[in-house]
Amino acid sequence: MTNNSFVDLRKYDQSWFDRGRPSWYILLWWLVQAIAFPLTLHPFNGLRCALLRLFGARIGQGVIIRPTARFTYPWKVEIGDYTWIGDDVVLYSLDAIQIGQHCIISQKSYLCTGSHDIKDPTFGLKTASITIGDGVWVATDCFVAPGVQIGANAVIGARSSVFADIPSGQVCWGSPCRPQYPRVMDKS
Repeated sequence: MTNNSFVDLRKYDQSWFDRGRPSWYILLWWLVQAIAFPLTLHPFNGLRCALLRLFGARIGQGVIIRPTARFTYPWKVEIGDYTWIGDDVVLYSLDAIQIGQHCIISQKSYLCTGSHDIKDPTFGLKTASITIGDGVWVATDCFVAPGVQIGANAVIGARSSVFADIPSGQVCWGSPCRPQYPRVMDKS
């Protein structure tokens, strides 16, 4: 059998990548997250926020985080006041993730700050931050790619894949996600 692969994973090297904390600290975080988070009852948001803060996350007041949410490196995460993080949300925080105030990140959404260079025969790791403005709703089961900025008060429709920046105040959906119409609030 001949090897026609474009990549040679034997040469993969991410030794340059800074996870932000020593290995023992990361292992401790993963144990706390695997044990403490799923065992806390839904209303115990304060405990989950306290654990995240203890491990370096910047969490605002009134934040709700469900027990099944996952944070790779909490010290690279910032969540603004009164934001909700739903069940089974993954914050794959190889790079910074900034979420504004009064945001909703709905269940099963995946915020991904890491990928790989498909042109590199060693499949090199690439990271880029994600920024989500105030008042954004990322609906259920969405994917947000590395380097994306979502403008304030945008809505990302269910099961959308966001690969490029989204302007403020737009209702967007699709794969790839694109603006569909302006978000208008009822003034009654």
